[in-house]
Amino acid sequence: MARRTQADRDAITIEIGYAFVSGCVAAALTFGAVYGPALVFELSPTAGAALKLAAGVLAGAVFLFRITHVLWRFARRPENYGP
Repeated sequence: MARRTQADRDAITIEIGYAFVSGCVAAALTFGAVYGPALVFELSPTAGAALKLAAGVLAGAVFLFRITHVLWRFARRPENYGP
């Protein structure tokens, strides 16, 4: 197994950072899209709580999916297989 160069380690660090930030943005947009109507319209407290729970669960799932997708795609690049 070949040792990783500093450039390889930097690329991995940047990719992890990108995956985290893009996952946060995607989760925030998902949360806002699901819970946004509860802020605009008068809903019952039960409906508001249900929307908040649904938005949180869906945002968490989108966050995990985005991170997994980005890092898996990075690992599949041909230049990451080594010599």
